[in-house]
Amino acid sequence: MRHHGQQVSWVTTHGGAGASTLARVLGGSDIGRRWPDPAKGEPGQVLLVARTHNAGMRAASHALNALRKGDHPAGVELVAIVLVADAPGSLPRALGRRVRVLRSAAEVHRVPWVPAWRLGDEIEQLPRAVRALARRVAAAAGQARRPR
Repeated sequence: MRHHGQQVSWVTTHGGAGASTLARVLGGSDIGRRWPDPAKGEPGQVLLVARTHNAGMRAASHALNALRKGDHPAGVELVAIVLVADAPGSLPRALGRRVRVLRSAAEVHRVPWVPAWRLGDEIEQLPRAVRALARRVAAAAGQARRPR
């Protein structure tokens, strides 16, 4: 089974969001652009991943709405939305407002621009925000292991 031993699923809300990199660096299963199916052994603890550009945040909103409406397999639970920087530097004000809207509905983690990841390279020390996300992933994995 491809997901055996994994405790969290990275679900990308659009192509190129960064879910594969985050799964590789922080652990978990990169599920792609679909909901995991816990009945098939896929981890139900979900991290939604989107870039911080307008289309990415719109895709994150659509995915969050699908979760709210129950358009997912049984056993799927949102851990957080993970917003990966689409460029170095600060977000434009309009995109910052979209982040605040997403934060009003779910836990949000922001991943800064990491130039080495663009080239597929590893980095020696994860940025502070990514270390915080790693702790959240580990906590979610711990919750997934506990009997309910």
